[in-house]
Amino acid sequence: MKKLDKITPLENNFPKWYQDVIKQGDLIHYGQTKGSMIFKPISYGIWENIQIKLNKILKKINVQNVYLPLMIPMSFIEKEKKHIKGFAPELAIITKTGNKKLEEEFAIRPTSESLFGELFSSSVRSHNDLPILYNQWANIVRWEKTTNPFLRNREFLWQEGHTVHSSAIEARKFTRKIIKLYAKFLKNYLAIPVIVGKKTSKEKFAGAVSTYTVEAMMKDGKALQSGTSHYLGQNFSKAFNIQFTNKNNQKEYAFQTSWGVSTRLIGAIIMSHSDNRGIIIPPKIAPNQIDILPLFSKKNVEVEKESKKMYKILSRSFRVRIDVSNKGVGFKASNSEIQGTPLRIEVGPRDLKENLITLIRRDTLEKKQINIYDIKKEVKKILLDIQKNLYEKAKKMTYNNIVKVTSYDEFKNHINNKKFVLVPFIGNAQDEEKIQKETGATARCIPFEFKIQKNKKCFFTNKKTKRLVLFARAY
Repeated sequence: MKKLDKITPLENNFPKWYQDVIKQGDLIHYGQTKGSMIFKPISYGIWENIQIKLNKILKKINVQNVYLPLMIPMSFIEKEKKHIKGFAPELAIITKTGNKKLEEEFAIRPTSESLFGELFSSSVRSHNDLPILYNQWANIVRWEKTTNPFLRNREFLWQEGHTVHSSAIEARKFTRKIIKLYAKFLKNYLAIPVIVGKKTSKEKFAGAVSTYTVEAMMKDGKALQSGTSHYLGQNFSKAFNIQFTNKNNQKEYAFQTSWGVSTRLIGAIIMSHSDNRGIIIPPKIAPNQIDILPLFSKKNVEVEKESKKMYKILSRSFRVRIDVSNKGVGFKASNSEIQGTPLRIEVGPRDLKENLITLIRRDTLEKKQINIYDIKKEVKKILLDIQKNLYEKAKKMTYNNIVKVTSYDEFKNHINNKKFVLVPFIGNAQDEEKIQKETGATARCIPFEFKIQKNKKCFFTNKKTKRLVLFARAY
């Protein structure tokens, strides 16, 4: 029987805690190459549910799924110079097959703007063809120097949307529509509150006109970029000759967007909700919403029979797992906890004689005895409450740790105290680089929800500005 080791307290060593939660929760197995990993059933189950839920939402706004090749000719990537410059250090390039050197090298997909550009170039003819709204679920390879499970891997999974529009206004609106959709999705399904905003010029996506982001606060005070949406303007349409005939019968370059979320959302779930007992998974996204644990030292026919009957009833409405093995009572409970199942049901012989069972919720560890005949109603109610409680706790943590300052000394002090810091800022890329070098903090976004009413002096340059920027240390 596998031993469940202790998890390093998150207060003592957050990076070690994170690694322990992943290991003990049986989320991954490390791959044979550095920076790669094997998704085990729980982590891949989370990603499957993200796919299912997000797919439904995207299809409601008429986005269609496609799949493009993994290998991209280097000539395609090099068509957009800013784009290739941004990805060049992370490109994995195929140079030969067997012992034969290739005439043209291929990049393993770091993102798919170039391939979509080529596809749209051959698909778009008239304004009547537009808009085209495509999305693909795919794997991505980026040769990261430093890696961390889910957060930064050399190979990861994501969805990437790519759209083509007949006007800049329509494309810009769609870009912002998607980032708001991501924010709502993280709130409603992952129970994660986010700060929505626009990236500064330094932080925007390579090749984009503008980039929008959702930034989440992790339990160590660091920011995690959890989704982005890019307005590409005509940068790629000019590079790939994506032209259409407009209503005046004139040729015009199309306007594009791209957007995506990835398996780093699993890291966001871990670092937003989990505790020193292991991962806590929000019910709406959990692969197993309920664990049914028959408790007996020796096989008890009646307990097992009632547990299986309960499983049959609940599995019609919920995602349920049952453990009828001979493993010890303590092990079963610990395993359920450490793997983050939102609710476990313990069925014991004594309680069963009185038609009672015990419900234990993972977020608060509260126990509640109920009549077995009230099971479906009580489970539904508790799962909804767990989802709500996880969001409210994360929201409270986030907004209690956002501070507004106007001086660089205050800024440095709060960054060292693991805060999200809002400052009036009008500095350029060089100023941001200097701030990052001195404090470790980066400009996360120009947030939508926080505004300055009157001109204020920039905390770094002393110039007047109405722009408020969110800074934090980040993953």
